[in-house]
This record gives sequence, structure tokens and C-alpha cells, in this order.
Amino acid sequence: MENEFAKVMSERTDEELIKIVTVERDKYNSIALEAADSEVDKRKIDTSTFQEIREKANEEKIQKQKVDANVVGSGTRFLHLIIDWAIWIVISFVLSLVVGLIVDPNNLDSYQIAVYILFLAAFIGYYAVMELKFQKTVGKFITKTHVVKTDGTKPDSSDIIARTFCRLIPFDRLSFLFVKNGIHDYLSKTKVVRDGKE
Repeated sequence: MENEFAKVMSERTDEELIKIVTVERDKYNSIALEAADSEVDKRKIDTSTFQEIREKANEEKIQKQKVDANVVGSGTRFLHLIIDWAIWIVISFVLSLVVGLIVDPNNLDSYQIAVYILFLAAFIGYYAVMELKFQKTVGKFITKTHVVKTDGTKPDSSDIIARTFCRLIPFDRLSFLFVKNGIHDYLSKTKVVRDGKE
């Protein structure tokens, strides 16, 4: 058994070993910890930074707990869905009227294709622009919530773009009814939290 732990620990990276012997000690049994400590000694990893690593990891853990404690529930997310979809439909309807002035409505195929493209563009544009600029949509303004990364920091543009396109996954809009974070939250590594709480 001891040899198995030694083998497992020998396959870990230096960073993984440091985490095991500092922050994650309580997750491992004594034999596994002995094997990890032995591997650290064997590799001559500088232990002077361990306290700094432990403190940083504890700060990250506390910040993550704060964020997790302020993630909004399914009822609020459902309200976001209703408000934001209503706004998207209104925007799309107005834009489809404009398309009707440009595209010949008698050519039904062209008109329908233009309207479908417009509805999709309005959907992506609404969510992307609002969350890129404000970290929130109109629904989130009303409920005083906003989007953050899982560590509580402001999402990058790439996070918001990924979040927006993940909304196109079938049944994504209903996934938050079963879990606290929906599919688009999970895949983009973002969360929706109450304002001023993280």
C-alpha cells in the first residue's frame, strides 16, 4: 500500500505536491501524506514558499465560499428568463419590421430566412452587449444581480462570449431549475450573484 502511494505521488507535478502537503492535507490519509512529504524531499522542492502558498489558497477558498453563498436561486433566474426573453422578443419584433421594409415580404423564403437570422443575431447581441458592458442584463438590473467568474472577479470578454453562445444549447434555459448554476454558467465558469455581496 505504501509503495502505491509513493508511485502515485511520484507522478504528481511539483505544484500538485505542494498543494497536497499544504492546503489539502486534511483530504489525505497519513500514509499518502508521508509519501507526498517524501516525494517533496526527494525532489528538493523549496519549502520556504509553502506558507505563502497556504495563505493564498486559503484566501481563494474564502473568496469562493463568499461567492457560492451569494449565488442567486432558481426563482430569480426564472425571473431573468422571463424579463430578458420579453425584451429580446420586442427587439426582434421591431427589427423584423425594419427587415420587412428592406426585404420583399412577397418573397416569403427570403423574408423568413432574414427574420430567423435577425432573431438569432438579436438574441446573441442582447446578451453579449449587456453582459460585456454591464455584467448584467435588464433582468439582472431589476433583480440587482450580476455575472462574475467563479472566483468572484469580473468575467473576461471571452467568458461572456462563451456564456452567450452556450445559451444556444437546447434546454439550457431550463437547466437552472434543476441545479443552482445553468449549463451556460457551468461551461463558461461564471455565476450570477447578488450585487455588492461577493
